[in-house]
Amino acid sequence: MSRPLDVLFLSSEVDPFAKTGGLADVSSALPQAIKELGHEIRIMMPRYRFISERRYKLHDIIRLKEIPIPVGKQTELANVKSSFISNLKEKVQVYFLDNANYFGRDGIYQSPVGRKDYKDNDERFIFFCRGVLETLKRLGWQPDIIHCNDWQTGLVPAYLKTLYSSDPFLKPIKTVFTIHNMAYQGDFAPDAFPKSGLPKSLFHVDGVEAYGKFNFLKTGLQFADAITTVSRRYAEEISTSDEYGSGLTGLLAKRKKDLHGILNGIDYHVWNPVTDDLIYRKYDAKSLDAKADNKRSLVGRFKLPYKEGAPVIGAISRLVEQKGFDLVLEIMDELLKMNVQFVLLGDGDKGTEKQFDAFQKKYPKQIGVFFGFDKELAHLIEAGSDIFIMPSRYEPCGLNQMYSMRYGTIPVVRATGGLDDTVEDYSGNGKGTGFKFEKFDAKELLKAIQRALKVFHQPEEWKKLMRNGMTKDFSWEHSAKQYVNLYKELLKQ
Repeated sequence: MSRPLDVLFLSSEVDPFAKTGGLADVSSALPQAIKELGHEIRIMMPRYRFISERRYKLHDIIRLKEIPIPVGKQTELANVKSSFISNLKEKVQVYFLDNANYFGRDGIYQSPVGRKDYKDNDERFIFFCRGVLETLKRLGWQPDIIHCNDWQTGLVPAYLKTLYSSDPFLKPIKTVFTIHNMAYQGDFAPDAFPKSGLPKSLFHVDGVEAYGKFNFLKTGLQFADAITTVSRRYAEEISTSDEYGSGLTGLLAKRKKDLHGILNGIDYHVWNPVTDDLIYRKYDAKSLDAKADNKRSLVGRFKLPYKEGAPVIGAISRLVEQKGFDLVLEIMDELLKMNVQFVLLGDGDKGTEKQFDAFQKKYPKQIGVFFGFDKELAHLIEAGSDIFIMPSRYEPCGLNQMYSMRYGTIPVVRATGGLDDTVEDYSGNGKGTGFKFEKFDAKELLKAIQRALKVFHQPEEWKKLMRNGMTKDFSWEHSAKQYVNLYKELLKQ
């Protein structure tokens, strides 16, 4: 079909409005890239309390009391507000489903105090999923495709195939469901299921139930017309290995013909050392000497001395089990014998934070840590580090290894998921963009870093790797074209 497509993109977080991780970046950049290809795409997300009406110029689309949404035996009322996101070329409309009872809170999925998931997350995202469809009917806008992302949107395909299957307005719509991380599934106690209003006949092992619980992710996987995930390698891993499939490998294997691995891109409007206002000095592949000024600025931010010829190893990460920083802690003493400095920006597990804090006190001239998130510091770490480490147990796509290559910072990564798809292992003679290790093991990580350090001390060879990474094209345009092709294929069915 040659006409422009109409697409609704659903996400629980979209940058700059709400963000806990990479999902927000994807949910902002991908719709803009699809819009640049000439298609009409709009986004819908919850309106959390911290999303400022004044700052983002939110305005009412549908006023309160106009959309009643059943959640179990009660009825909640939805209001819809609107704003836009835009890059230099395109503006994308964003709808916010507003309900103070469910979204008028300081956190997205959990309370910032105590960091415990909200007990009514089941109701909150039942309300969101059903509210999306009721909103479309009232807007009178009929998308060709609803593109769902992660468990928070997993009930939408099921609603379309069951409760709304005979609704003439919604019936033609096709669904794509994207898995950003199999580990987060939105599974709730069985008493959550009746609140959804879905037919009782669905609550069984071949339906929406998994290991005795109502599983929102599984629901999306069962009912979506197509399933995608964020790298080819991860698509293979989750459909063939119980280690990666998080209990749903069998279902994914069954739907393998409908499962597509489409690599995430990165937003070059935001991540580009040539135009980046957040770094100390801008540079490109022809002015690599300017990168050293960013390195000086970076170590200064962490109150570390600048050491001529000593590489800086950087890391930006959530400190959770998936990310593999237990391996880093295991080798830290040995690593710091090698005349390197290490800087970390991240937060998460308090025990892990304490261990890094202890190392920082033990090696005050070699380690810098910042717990939390700082946008400017994240950009400076990418620009000022020589090496960037991502020793993940698993990594659906990963974005920081692509940011690193763009900034001439050499990634050292475990060969899993998107890390394996995007980083080309150094093979000598200036070939490669980084260093990979296969086995999830601290000694293997150390060996990979040692390989990197050996090449680092060969300046001309190292510059070849830097330029290789900087000239790779990880723009969103490639991914956007693949999604558009998938949408078109679905509409032929």
